[in-house]
Amino acid sequence: MFKSNLKLLLVSLVFIGLIAAPAFAQSEASEEPIEIFFFPGGSPGGPFATVVQKGAKEAASILGDRVNVKYKWSDWNPQKMVNQLQEAIASDPDGIAIMGHPGVDAYEPFVEEAVEEEGIVVTSQNVTLPELEERYKSKGFGYVGQELYPSGYTLGKAAADRAGLEEGDKALVWGLKSEPTRGDRTRGAIDALEEKGIEVDYIEISSEVDADASAGIPVITGYLQSNPDCKLVITDHGALTATQEQYFSAAGLGPDEIYGAGFDLSPATVQAIQGGYTDLVLDQQPYLQGFLPIFQTYLSAKYRFSGLHIKTGAGLVHSGNIDAIAPLAEEGIR
Repeated sequence: MFKSNLKLLLVSLVFIGLIAAPAFAQSEASEEPIEIFFFPGGSPGGPFATVVQKGAKEAASILGDRVNVKYKWSDWNPQKMVNQLQEAIASDPDGIAIMGHPGVDAYEPFVEEAVEEEGIVVTSQNVTLPELEERYKSKGFGYVGQELYPSGYTLGKAAADRAGLEEGDKALVWGLKSEPTRGDRTRGAIDALEEKGIEVDYIEISSEVDADASAGIPVITGYLQSNPDCKLVITDHGALTATQEQYFSAAGLGPDEIYGAGFDLSPATVQAIQGGYTDLVLDQQPYLQGFLPIFQTYLSAKYRFSGLHIKTGAGLVHSGNIDAIAPLAEEGIR
């Protein structure tokens, strides 16, 4: 029921949008498809990137032979994303949907080349690129995803409040503060905690843990065993949040012995919430970060629509509402 209702809503939104473009209905099968390179973010099978790709693939399925979508997996490596953007530009597609992790400075010369010199529509998802979006909005550059700093701040404040933390209590934030723009979410979480007088320890997610969350088990085990007074752990990474139950179990902690908070749903995260290992998650709805950029790119490439800025990260998930959302997470939609 959940899945059918969601699909009905999405399809309805699609066709509402198509009313604004009457020529869409007149497209002929003989027309060349709009070729799009799409960046899901991580690696195939990863808990977040796979949901992003699922959204993109279902959007492409609705558009049918009007689009030809090719996927580029980056293992969340910013330099790899930049290299893949250059490779995509060299293939001369109609559109490219990029993850924003490398930041404006790293992407700027290549986005300029794609848009200004090659006439390629470029849009973004997951991490904002504000200066590029503002500059090229009229040429189709949009954004689908969370607002980073507010998302981090919202989770940090809500987690501290729900965990009952007081001034002087200790919390750990495990995030990506060093990354331009992407680090804003980590900074938001830290600021929210420090404003309440909470002592915040910070660990930067290494490239090894970024690529394989299980590699973080000795990191978190070592920290928690050395800091038994830590009352809250925030993992600013979907894959790390999905591994919280393993982290806490490896450190000898049972359900509800420490307050776990993080970002993004997955079947493993649902299980951890239901089992008491993870307590609060901000869901940025990655399915939409795949589904909507495909339509954004198609409509901009074909009909010259300007870029759309769509916020997807606002809802907090916890034990009180997880049962209603769990079936969708199992299907890779939430």
